Amino acid sequence: MSPSSHRQAHVPSWKVLLGVLSLLVAALIWTSGLVNSLSRPSVAPSLNLQQQEVQLLAEPALPHAIGSALMGSEDPRTMLLGSLEQIPATDRSRRQAQLLALLQNEVTSVLEIAPADDPLLEQLLCEAGGAVRDDCINTAIARGAALRLSVSALLPLVTAVTGTGLLLVQGWRIWRGRRENWPNLMGPNLTLLDMALLVAGGFVVISAVGVPLLALPLVTRLTAALDSPRREAVGVVINYSVMALPSLLILRRQLASLPQETSPEGGWLQWRWQPLPGAFVTALLGWFKVTPIVVLTGWLLVRLFGDPGGSNPLLELVLESRDPLALSLLALTAVVLAPLFEEVIFRGTLLPVLARRTGSLTGAVLSGLLFGMAHISIGELAPLTVLGIGLALLRLSSGRLVPCVLMHALWNAVTFVNLLLL
Repeated sequence: MSPSSHRQAHVPSWKVLLGVLSLLVAALIWTSGLVNSLSRPSVAPSLNLQQQEVQLLAEPALPHAIGSALMGSEDPRTMLLGSLEQIPATDRSRRQAQLLALLQNEVTSVLEIAPADDPLLEQLLCEAGGAVRDDCINTAIARGAALRLSVSALLPLVTAVTGTGLLLVQGWRIWRGRRENWPNLMGPNLTLLDMALLVAGGFVVISAVGVPLLALPLVTRLTAALDSPRREAVGVVINYSVMALPSLLILRRQLASLPQETSPEGGWLQWRWQPLPGAFVTALLGWFKVTPIVVLTGWLLVRLFGDPGGSNPLLELVLESRDPLALSLLALTAVVLAPLFEEVIFRGTLLPVLARRTGSLTGAVLSGLLFGMAHISIGELAPLTVLGIGLALLRLSSGRLVPCVLMHALWNAVTFVNLLLL
Protein backbone atom coordinates (compact mmCIF):
# COMPACT_ATOMS: atom_id res chain seq x y z
CA MET A 1 0.00 0.00 0.00
CA SER A 2 1.38 3.44 -1.00
CA PRO A 3 1.77 6.21 1.58
CA SER A 4 -1.10 8.14 -0.02
CA SER A 5 -3.37 5.10 0.17
CA HIS A 6 -2.39 4.64 3.80
CA ARG A 7 -3.27 8.25 4.53
CA GLN A 8 -6.67 7.96 2.83
CA ALA A 9 -7.54 4.73 4.67
CA HIS A 10 -7.37 6.35 8.09
CA VAL A 11 -9.12 9.69 7.53
CA PRO A 12 -11.30 10.67 10.50
CA SER A 13 -14.91 11.44 9.66
CA TRP A 14 -14.63 14.87 11.30
CA LYS A 15 -11.85 15.76 8.89
CA VAL A 16 -13.96 14.76 5.91
CA LEU A 17 -16.87 16.82 7.25
CA LEU A 18 -14.58 19.79 7.82
CA GLY A 19 -13.25 19.50 4.27
CA VAL A 20 -16.75 19.38 2.77
CA LEU A 21 -17.91 22.36 4.84
CA SER A 22 -14.78 24.27 3.85
CA LEU A 23 -15.50 23.64 0.18
CA LEU A 24 -19.13 24.72 0.49
CA VAL A 25 -18.35 27.90 2.42
CA ALA A 26 -15.43 28.75 0.13
CA ALA A 27 -17.65 28.30 -2.93
CA LEU A 28 -20.21 30.64 -1.37
CA ILE A 29 -17.54 33.24 -0.51
CA TRP A 30 -15.96 33.12 -3.96
CA THR A 31 -19.29 33.25 -5.80
CA SER A 32 -20.50 36.14 -3.68
CA GLY A 33 -17.17 37.94 -4.09
CA LEU A 34 -17.17 37.53 -7.86
CA VAL A 35 -20.73 38.84 -8.12
CA ASN A 36 -19.99 41.77 -5.81
CA SER A 37 -16.89 42.62 -7.82
CA LEU A 38 -19.20 43.69 -10.64
CA SER A 39 -20.13 46.70 -8.54
CA ARG A 40 -16.49 47.72 -8.08
CA PRO A 41 -15.32 50.32 -10.57
CA SER A 42 -12.91 49.39 -13.32
CA VAL A 43 -9.44 50.89 -13.25
CA ALA A 44 -9.61 51.41 -17.03
CA PRO A 45 -11.15 54.94 -16.90
CA SER A 46 -8.49 56.08 -14.41
CA LEU A 47 -5.75 54.59 -16.59
CA ASN A 48 -7.22 56.34 -19.62
CA LEU A 49 -7.29 59.70 -17.83
CA GLN A 50 -3.74 59.30 -16.56
CA GLN A 51 -2.52 58.42 -20.04
CA GLN A 52 -4.24 61.45 -21.57
CA GLU A 53 -2.64 63.72 -18.96
CA VAL A 54 0.79 62.32 -19.77
CA GLN A 55 0.08 62.79 -23.49
CA LEU A 56 -0.81 66.44 -22.96
CA LEU A 57 2.38 67.05 -20.98
CA ALA A 58 4.51 65.11 -23.48
CA GLU A 59 3.11 66.62 -26.68
CA PRO A 60 5.55 69.58 -26.90
CA ALA A 61 8.59 67.28 -26.63
CA LEU A 62 7.49 64.76 -29.26
CA PRO A 63 8.13 65.15 -32.99
CA HIS A 64 4.89 65.15 -34.96
CA ALA A 65 5.43 61.71 -36.53
CA ILE A 66 6.28 60.04 -33.21
CA GLY A 67 3.47 61.86 -31.42
CA SER A 68 0.94 60.68 -34.01
CA ALA A 69 2.18 57.11 -33.67
CA LEU A 70 1.93 57.17 -29.87
CA MET A 71 -1.20 59.29 -29.41
CA GLY A 72 -3.15 59.09 -32.66
CA SER A 73 -4.44 62.02 -34.66
CA GLU A 74 -6.77 63.54 -32.04
CA ASP A 75 -5.57 66.50 -29.97
CA PRO A 76 -4.62 65.34 -26.40
CA ARG A 77 -6.28 68.46 -24.95
CA THR A 78 -9.56 67.66 -26.67
CA MET A 79 -9.37 64.01 -25.58
CA LEU A 80 -8.76 64.92 -21.94
CA LEU A 81 -11.56 67.49 -21.98
CA GLY A 82 -13.99 64.94 -23.42
CA SER A 83 -13.04 62.31 -20.83
CA LEU A 84 -13.44 64.74 -17.93
CA GLU A 85 -16.83 65.92 -19.23
CA GLN A 86 -18.06 62.32 -19.27
CA ILE A 87 -17.46 61.97 -15.52
CA PRO A 88 -20.60 62.93 -13.56
CA ALA A 89 -20.07 66.13 -11.58
CA THR A 90 -20.76 64.31 -8.31
CA ASP A 91 -18.04 61.76 -9.07
CA ARG A 92 -15.28 64.17 -10.09
CA SER A 93 -12.42 64.68 -7.69
CA ARG A 94 -11.39 68.23 -6.79
CA ARG A 95 -8.39 67.98 -9.10
CA GLN A 96 -10.51 66.68 -11.99
CA ALA A 97 -12.92 69.60 -11.50
CA GLN A 98 -9.96 71.99 -11.58
CA LEU A 99 -8.58 70.48 -14.78
CA LEU A 100 -12.01 70.67 -16.39
CA ALA A 101 -12.39 74.33 -15.42
CA LEU A 102 -8.99 75.18 -16.90
CA LEU A 103 -9.67 73.30 -20.14
CA GLN A 104 -13.06 75.04 -20.44
CA ASN A 105 -11.52 78.48 -19.70
CA GLU A 106 -13.90 79.13 -16.80
CA VAL A 107 -12.11 82.14 -15.33
CA THR A 108 -14.05 82.32 -12.07
CA SER A 109 -13.16 78.75 -11.22
CA VAL A 110 -9.57 79.17 -12.39
CA LEU A 111 -8.91 81.91 -9.85
CA GLU A 112 -9.56 79.44 -7.02
CA ILE A 113 -6.98 76.88 -8.16
CA ALA A 114 -3.71 76.35 -6.30
CA PRO A 115 -1.42 74.03 -8.34
CA ALA A 116 0.37 72.49 -5.31
CA ASP A 117 3.31 71.10 -7.28
CA ASP A 118 1.12 69.68 -10.05
CA PRO A 119 2.86 70.14 -13.44
CA LEU A 120 -0.29 69.85 -15.56
CA LEU A 121 -2.29 72.23 -13.38
CA GLU A 122 0.62 74.70 -13.40
CA GLN A 123 0.85 74.58 -17.19
CA LEU A 124 -2.88 75.02 -17.77
CA LEU A 125 -3.13 77.74 -15.13
CA CYS A 126 -0.27 79.61 -16.81
CA GLU A 127 -2.11 79.44 -20.14
CA ALA A 128 -5.38 80.54 -18.53
CA GLY A 129 -3.57 83.59 -17.17
CA GLY A 130 -2.99 84.83 -20.70
CA ALA A 131 0.62 83.76 -21.21
CA VAL A 132 1.85 82.41 -24.54
CA ARG A 133 1.46 78.63 -24.55
CA ASP A 134 5.12 77.96 -25.35
CA ASP A 135 6.17 80.06 -22.36
CA CYS A 136 4.10 77.86 -20.04
CA ILE A 137 5.82 74.62 -21.05
CA ASN A 138 8.41 73.16 -18.69
CA THR A 139 10.86 71.50 -21.09
CA ALA A 140 12.24 69.05 -18.52
CA ILE A 141 8.76 67.89 -17.52
CA ALA A 142 7.69 67.57 -21.16
CA ARG A 143 10.73 65.42 -21.95
CA GLY A 144 10.15 63.25 -18.89
CA ALA A 145 6.51 62.75 -19.86
CA ALA A 146 7.54 61.90 -23.41
CA LEU A 147 9.95 59.27 -22.11
CA ARG A 148 7.30 57.77 -19.83
CA LEU A 149 4.77 57.72 -22.65
CA SER A 150 7.23 56.07 -25.03
CA VAL A 151 8.23 53.37 -22.56
CA SER A 152 4.61 52.64 -21.57
CA ALA A 153 3.71 52.24 -25.26
CA LEU A 154 6.80 50.40 -26.50
CA LEU A 155 7.24 47.93 -23.62
CA PRO A 156 3.94 46.07 -24.28
CA LEU A 157 4.64 46.12 -28.03
CA VAL A 158 8.15 44.67 -27.68
CA THR A 159 6.89 42.08 -25.18
CA ALA A 160 4.02 41.03 -27.44
CA VAL A 161 6.21 40.71 -30.54
CA THR A 162 8.94 38.80 -28.69
CA GLY A 163 6.46 36.53 -26.93
CA THR A 164 4.57 35.78 -30.15
CA GLY A 165 7.84 34.88 -31.85
CA LEU A 166 8.81 32.51 -29.03
CA LEU A 167 5.38 30.88 -29.15
CA LEU A 168 5.65 30.36 -32.90
CA VAL A 169 9.08 28.77 -32.49
CA GLN A 170 7.78 26.50 -29.74
CA GLY A 171 4.73 25.59 -31.83
CA TRP A 172 7.01 24.71 -34.76
CA ARG A 173 9.17 22.51 -32.55
CA ILE A 174 6.10 20.69 -31.20
CA TRP A 175 4.71 20.20 -34.70
CA ARG A 176 8.05 18.78 -35.77
CA GLY A 177 8.08 16.44 -32.78
CA ARG A 178 10.99 18.17 -31.07
CA ARG A 179 9.33 19.17 -27.80
CA GLU A 180 11.57 18.62 -24.80
CA ASN A 181 10.35 16.01 -22.36
CA TRP A 182 9.12 17.38 -19.04
CA PRO A 183 10.77 16.09 -15.86
CA ASN A 184 8.81 13.90 -13.48
CA LEU A 185 6.52 16.08 -11.39
CA MET A 186 7.57 16.04 -7.74
CA GLY A 187 5.47 17.48 -4.95
CA PRO A 188 3.88 16.89 -1.57
CA ASN A 189 2.25 13.48 -1.19
CA LEU A 190 -1.02 15.04 -0.01
CA THR A 191 -4.63 14.17 -0.75
CA LEU A 192 -7.50 16.11 -2.29
CA LEU A 193 -8.96 16.39 1.20
CA ASP A 194 -5.73 18.01 2.35
CA MET A 195 -6.09 20.49 -0.53
CA ALA A 196 -9.68 21.25 0.45
CA LEU A 197 -8.54 22.07 3.97
CA LEU A 198 -5.54 24.06 2.73
CA VAL A 199 -7.09 26.13 -0.07
CA ALA A 200 -10.78 26.27 0.85
CA GLY A 201 -10.37 26.11 4.61
CA GLY A 202 -7.17 28.09 5.15
CA PHE A 203 -6.87 30.36 2.13
CA VAL A 204 -10.54 31.27 1.81
CA VAL A 205 -12.65 30.57 4.91
CA ILE A 206 -10.24 31.28 7.77
CA SER A 207 -8.82 34.28 5.93
CA ALA A 208 -12.30 35.65 5.26
CA VAL A 209 -12.96 35.50 9.00
CA GLY A 210 -9.45 36.34 10.20
CA VAL A 211 -8.95 39.50 8.18
CA PRO A 212 -12.05 41.30 9.54
CA LEU A 213 -11.55 40.04 13.10
CA LEU A 214 -7.76 40.38 13.42
CA ALA A 215 -6.39 42.55 10.64
CA LEU A 216 -8.90 45.40 10.67
CA PRO A 217 -8.51 46.25 14.39
CA LEU A 218 -4.73 45.93 14.03
CA VAL A 219 -4.70 48.15 10.95
CA THR A 220 -6.87 50.74 12.69
CA ARG A 221 -4.54 50.85 15.67
CA LEU A 222 -1.27 50.95 13.75
CA THR A 223 -2.40 53.46 11.13
CA ALA A 224 -4.32 55.86 13.36
CA ALA A 225 -1.55 58.47 13.15
CA LEU A 226 -0.87 57.98 9.42
CA ASP A 227 -2.29 60.00 6.58
CA SER A 228 -3.57 58.63 3.29
CA PRO A 229 -2.11 56.95 1.22
CA ARG A 230 0.32 55.50 3.79
CA ARG A 231 -2.61 54.33 5.89
CA GLU A 232 -4.02 52.30 2.99
CA ALA A 233 -0.59 50.91 2.04
CA VAL A 234 0.15 49.69 5.58
CA GLY A 235 -3.31 48.16 5.64
CA VAL A 236 -2.62 46.25 2.42
CA VAL A 237 0.57 44.69 3.84
CA ILE A 238 -1.09 43.70 7.13
CA ASN A 239 -4.25 42.36 5.48
CA TYR A 240 -2.28 40.25 3.03
CA SER A 241 -0.03 38.87 5.76
CA VAL A 242 -3.01 37.90 7.91
CA MET A 243 -4.67 36.32 4.89
CA ALA A 244 -1.59 34.23 4.02
CA LEU A 245 -0.69 33.07 7.52
CA PRO A 246 -3.46 30.44 8.08
CA SER A 247 -2.68 28.61 4.83
CA LEU A 248 1.04 28.59 5.51
CA LEU A 249 0.53 27.21 9.01
CA ILE A 250 -1.81 24.50 7.72
CA LEU A 251 0.65 23.59 4.96
CA ARG A 252 3.52 23.45 7.44
CA ARG A 253 1.56 21.00 9.58
CA GLN A 254 0.56 18.90 6.58
CA LEU A 255 4.14 18.64 5.33
CA ALA A 256 5.40 17.80 8.81
CA SER A 257 2.97 14.85 8.96
CA LEU A 258 4.44 13.27 5.82
CA PRO A 259 7.13 10.57 6.21
CA GLN A 260 10.34 12.53 5.76
CA GLU A 261 12.13 9.53 4.29
CA THR A 262 9.79 9.72 1.28
CA SER A 263 10.62 13.37 0.59
CA PRO A 264 12.06 13.78 -2.93
CA GLU A 265 15.46 15.33 -3.49
CA GLY A 266 15.04 19.08 -3.27
CA GLY A 267 12.20 18.93 -0.75
CA TRP A 268 8.45 18.64 -1.01
CA LEU A 269 7.97 22.02 -2.71
CA GLN A 270 10.88 21.56 -5.14
CA TRP A 271 12.24 25.08 -4.76
CA ARG A 272 15.59 24.05 -6.31
CA TRP A 273 17.19 27.48 -6.18
CA GLN A 274 20.34 26.43 -8.04
CA PRO A 275 21.30 27.19 -10.72
CA LEU A 276 19.74 30.61 -10.09
CA PRO A 277 20.75 32.22 -13.43
CA GLY A 278 18.90 29.43 -15.24
CA ALA A 279 15.82 30.11 -13.13
CA PHE A 280 15.88 33.78 -14.17
CA VAL A 281 16.17 32.88 -17.85
CA THR A 282 13.37 30.32 -17.59
CA ALA A 283 11.15 32.84 -15.81
CA LEU A 284 11.85 35.54 -18.39
CA LEU A 285 11.07 33.23 -21.32
CA GLY A 286 7.87 32.08 -19.61
CA TRP A 287 6.83 35.70 -19.04
CA PHE A 288 7.41 36.57 -22.68
CA LYS A 289 5.35 33.59 -23.86
CA VAL A 290 2.37 34.07 -21.57
CA THR A 291 2.03 37.86 -21.94
CA PRO A 292 0.57 37.93 -25.49
CA ILE A 293 -2.00 35.28 -24.58
CA VAL A 294 -3.08 37.09 -21.40
CA VAL A 295 -3.31 40.42 -23.22
CA LEU A 296 -5.29 38.83 -26.06
CA THR A 297 -7.66 37.22 -23.55
CA GLY A 298 -8.30 40.56 -21.85
CA TRP A 299 -8.80 42.31 -25.19
CA LEU A 300 -11.29 39.70 -26.42
CA LEU A 301 -13.17 39.90 -23.12
CA VAL A 302 -13.64 43.66 -23.47
CA ARG A 303 -14.54 43.41 -27.18
CA LEU A 304 -17.16 40.72 -26.61
CA PHE A 305 -18.68 41.80 -23.30
CA GLY A 306 -17.41 45.30 -22.60
CA ASP A 307 -15.41 46.27 -19.53
CA PRO A 308 -16.94 44.17 -16.72
CA GLY A 309 -15.29 46.26 -13.97
CA GLY A 310 -14.21 44.70 -10.72
CA SER A 311 -10.55 45.72 -10.96
CA ASN A 312 -8.19 44.95 -8.11
CA PRO A 313 -8.35 47.91 -5.66
CA LEU A 314 -4.56 47.73 -5.37
CA LEU A 315 -4.28 49.05 -8.93
CA GLU A 316 -6.24 52.17 -8.03
CA LEU A 317 -4.06 52.73 -4.96
CA VAL A 318 -0.91 52.61 -7.08
CA LEU A 319 -2.38 54.98 -9.66
CA GLU A 320 -3.47 57.55 -7.09
CA SER A 321 -0.44 57.40 -4.78
CA ARG A 322 2.62 59.62 -5.14
CA ASP A 323 4.06 58.87 -1.71
CA PRO A 324 7.37 56.94 -1.94
CA LEU A 325 6.81 54.98 1.29
CA ALA A 326 3.28 54.00 0.32
CA LEU A 327 4.43 52.89 -3.13
CA SER A 328 7.29 50.89 -1.58
CA LEU A 329 4.87 49.03 0.70
CA LEU A 330 2.50 48.33 -2.20
CA ALA A 331 5.44 47.11 -4.30
CA LEU A 332 6.55 44.83 -1.44
CA THR A 333 3.11 43.22 -1.39
CA ALA A 334 2.74 42.90 -5.15
CA VAL A 335 6.28 41.91 -6.15
CA VAL A 336 7.51 39.91 -3.13
CA LEU A 337 4.78 38.72 -0.76
CA ALA A 338 2.12 37.77 -3.31
CA PRO A 339 4.39 35.75 -5.65
CA LEU A 340 6.00 33.84 -2.77
CA PHE A 341 2.75 32.92 -1.03
CA GLU A 342 0.62 32.21 -4.10
CA GLU A 343 3.26 30.08 -5.81
CA VAL A 344 3.76 27.97 -2.67
CA ILE A 345 0.03 27.28 -2.52
CA PHE A 346 -0.98 26.97 -6.18
CA ARG A 347 2.11 25.70 -8.03
CA GLY A 348 4.11 24.24 -5.18
CA THR A 349 1.31 22.27 -3.51
CA LEU A 350 -2.02 22.26 -5.34
CA LEU A 351 -0.71 21.61 -8.87
CA PRO A 352 1.24 18.41 -8.06
CA VAL A 353 -1.72 16.96 -6.14
CA LEU A 354 -4.18 17.71 -8.96
CA ALA A 355 -1.77 16.58 -11.68
CA ARG A 356 -1.24 13.17 -10.05
CA ARG A 357 -4.98 12.52 -10.09
CA THR A 358 -6.17 14.23 -13.29
CA GLY A 359 -3.09 14.42 -15.49
CA SER A 360 -0.60 17.23 -15.94
CA LEU A 361 -2.53 19.39 -18.41
CA THR A 362 -5.86 19.03 -16.63
CA GLY A 363 -4.16 19.80 -13.33
CA ALA A 364 -2.61 22.92 -14.89
CA VAL A 365 -6.01 24.14 -16.09
CA LEU A 366 -7.76 23.42 -12.78
CA SER A 367 -5.04 25.05 -10.69
CA GLY A 368 -5.05 28.05 -13.06
CA LEU A 369 -8.81 28.42 -12.73
CA LEU A 370 -8.63 28.31 -8.94
CA PHE A 371 -5.80 30.85 -9.08
CA GLY A 372 -7.96 33.19 -11.13
CA MET A 373 -10.98 32.75 -8.85
CA ALA A 374 -8.87 33.39 -5.75
CA HIS A 375 -8.42 37.02 -6.83
CA ILE A 376 -12.20 37.53 -6.64
CA SER A 377 -12.42 39.87 -9.62
CA ILE A 378 -14.84 39.03 -12.40
CA GLY A 379 -13.08 41.41 -14.77
CA GLU A 380 -9.70 39.77 -14.21
CA LEU A 381 -10.91 36.16 -13.92
CA ALA A 382 -10.16 35.09 -17.50
CA PRO A 383 -6.75 36.82 -17.89
CA LEU A 384 -5.58 35.64 -14.46
CA THR A 385 -6.72 32.10 -15.20
CA VAL A 386 -4.59 32.14 -18.37
CA LEU A 387 -1.68 33.53 -16.34
CA GLY A 388 -2.18 30.77 -13.76
CA ILE A 389 -2.13 28.10 -16.48
CA GLY A 390 1.07 29.62 -17.87
CA LEU A 391 2.69 29.50 -14.43
CA ALA A 392 1.56 25.90 -14.01
CA LEU A 393 3.07 24.91 -17.36
CA LEU A 394 6.32 26.59 -16.32
CA ARG A 395 6.31 24.50 -13.13
CA LEU A 396 5.66 21.33 -15.10
CA SER A 397 8.28 22.03 -17.76
CA SER A 398 11.04 23.22 -15.42
CA GLY A 399 10.43 20.87 -12.49
CA ARG A 400 11.21 23.82 -10.17
CA LEU A 401 9.18 26.29 -8.14
CA VAL A 402 11.68 29.18 -8.15
CA PRO A 403 11.12 30.10 -11.84
CA CYS A 404 7.38 30.36 -11.11
CA VAL A 405 8.00 32.76 -8.23
CA LEU A 406 10.35 34.84 -10.38
CA MET A 407 7.94 34.90 -13.34
CA HIS A 408 5.03 35.86 -11.08
CA ALA A 409 7.15 38.61 -9.49
CA LEU A 410 8.19 39.86 -12.93
CA TRP A 411 4.57 39.98 -14.10
CA ASN A 412 3.50 42.00 -11.07
CA ALA A 413 6.59 44.23 -11.27
CA VAL A 414 5.99 45.13 -14.92
CA THR A 415 2.34 45.88 -14.16
CA PHE A 416 3.43 48.03 -11.23
CA VAL A 417 5.99 49.94 -13.30
CA ASN A 418 3.45 50.56 -16.09
CA LEU A 419 1.10 52.10 -13.54
CA LEU A 420 3.91 54.29 -12.18
CA LEU A 421 4.79 55.47 -15.70
CA LEU A 422 1.26 56.81 -16.01
